[in-house]
Amino acid sequence: MSLNGKSFPGRIFSVNSFVWKQLTCNDLPKPKTTEVIRKDSITEYTAAEEKEDGRRWRMFRIGEQDHRVDMKAIEPYKKVISHGGYYGDGLNAIVVFAVCFMPESGQPNYRYLMDNLFKYVIGTLELLVAENYMIVYLNGATTRRKMPSLGWLRKCYQQIDRRLRKNLKSLIIVHPSWFIRTLLAVTRPFISSKFSQKIRYVFNLAELAELVPMEYVGIPECIKQYEEEKFKKKQKRVDQELNGKQDEPKSEQYNLLQKGCFSKFFENASKPILCQNIKIQSEQLGRVVQAW
Repeated sequence: MSLNGKSFPGRIFSVNSFVWKQLTCNDLPKPKTTEVIRKDSITEYTAAEEKEDGRRWRMFRIGEQDHRVDMKAIEPYKKVISHGGYYGDGLNAIVVFAVCFMPESGQPNYRYLMDNLFKYVIGTLELLVAENYMIVYLNGATTRRKMPSLGWLRKCYQQIDRRLRKNLKSLIIVHPSWFIRTLLAVTRPFISSKFSQKIRYVFNLAELAELVPMEYVGIPECIKQYEEEKFKKKQKRVDQELNGKQDEPKSEQYNLLQKGCFSKFFENASKPILCQNIKIQSEQLGRVVQAW
């Protein structure tokens, strides 16, 4: 720097009311520590990580508010709600809710998952529904640990806006368990009669196909296996009953009735004998008493 032709190397001058003030490097504030921040001590996002973080969060509009959903956390459970096509005339949507894809209640972050899953379900429902719609509630192949709580279901119903409540035409519960039927029976006095009339139980997929076009309804494999095993158990039980009736030996009491020995029949009946294998229908017994 030069002033009036004179050079003053390494020094800075300022003028204030004709007073020269000289500042040197020693006058500058000194740092309290001599530690240097290393470049590798600062966490830096790569382009891929930054893009992945942007995909993790998604905004859903519920009512008049926007809600942020942790999509990475609920990734394994997104199949819980899906679009099952349309029914009737117009854009009458079929919304499939598969409880078998819900998280188990024993997880340490269960409340966080359910909170984000709740926002995802309600937000997705807003996007799927344009006009009237029905909900197919797939309850089969679901353990008690995966069943959503009554409070969670009530919260879902309360957060649905008036348009979605009004446009819901039917709630079909497939493979209803004793627990869910009891639950709905207990809560029936606390819900509207209009909503109660929309609930319908369906006990197998064949009955569901009579009510709903199944072309785009995605049935999870676990529910198909559940119904197949249930059918095999039922068929086995029927076969055992039929074989048991065919192989059942004719007892003395039965032979007495066939021969018309009614007095002997009642005499033996007064004795402490075991009649576990005798099955007399009410109509047959009525005819026996009349004949006596």
